[in-house]
Amino acid sequence: MKNKKEFNLRSFLNKESSAGFVFTLPFTIGFLLFMVVPMGISLYYSFCDYNILSPPVFAGLKNYIKMFTDDKTFFKTIGVTFYFALVSVPLRLVFALLVAMILLKTTKATGFYRAAYYLPSIIGGSVAVSILWKRMFATDGVINTLLGVVGIHTSFSWLGNKNTAIWTLIILAVWQFGSSMLIFLSSLKQIPTTLYEAARVDGANKFSQFFKITLPLLTPTIFFNLVMQMINGFLAFTQCFIITQGKPMNSTLFYTVYMYQQSFEFYNTGYGAALAWVMLAIIGMVTAVLFATKKFWVYDEGV
Repeated sequence: MKNKKEFNLRSFLNKESSAGFVFTLPFTIGFLLFMVVPMGISLYYSFCDYNILSPPVFAGLKNYIKMFTDDKTFFKTIGVTFYFALVSVPLRLVFALLVAMILLKTTKATGFYRAAYYLPSIIGGSVAVSILWKRMFATDGVINTLLGVVGIHTSFSWLGNKNTAIWTLIILAVWQFGSSMLIFLSSLKQIPTTLYEAARVDGANKFSQFFKITLPLLTPTIFFNLVMQMINGFLAFTQCFIITQGKPMNSTLFYTVYMYQQSFEFYNTGYGAALAWVMLAIIGMVTAVLFATKKFWVYDEGV
């Protein structure tokens, strides 16, 4: 009987579909338990009056009506988040492509430079870097000290001015261009050198080669990086939470930080869940717009 069971188990595992099911089962269970179920609970809470400390009470569309009719901070945070994402993401991609093209030439130190430029993407979102960044832009920080060295003596409060505070966060985001840079670098290597050789024979200069060959063939990669980085831009949290806490006058208050405040500082957890679902809808719409416009500028026949 034991041998028969062992044989049946082996025959089951030998089937390709069964083996695939077994190997994907841990991920499937984890996805259901830690993604689908919490999302379902969050959706339910978004229709409830819930403050963590007491059981949720179903309230229908109350949270959503309040959000769109009686919450000025909600619209403020949407504007700040859109501004941050729409400015930081293009700048990050431009710097990533520029550095990728510089690192395309292989030297003995290429590996070191690639690792050095990728490092900010690994540590840039950490609390430690955010604290360091906050100190750099303090009135007695490194930035004002360096300005003093070149003769510009100032005690300007970069984080206290609503016109400059958001730019400290944008610069930090742009500094984390390493992951996009590596993707660009990989795509640049896939472009056939014969295309550049033919262009040189026809008399095309470097400028023309970039806009006629490199950029069109990179549009699929640009599109991928754009979608991923836009999503990350809308979900940015640590920089604002550690460096500015949304100050001054909510000029740097990211949507995710406001959602956190409502959920865990003001104990409006039901309202925070509603904010989360609205953000999901916003990200979905932005992504849909990017995919809808893809056919107008992405060269799908590229390598």
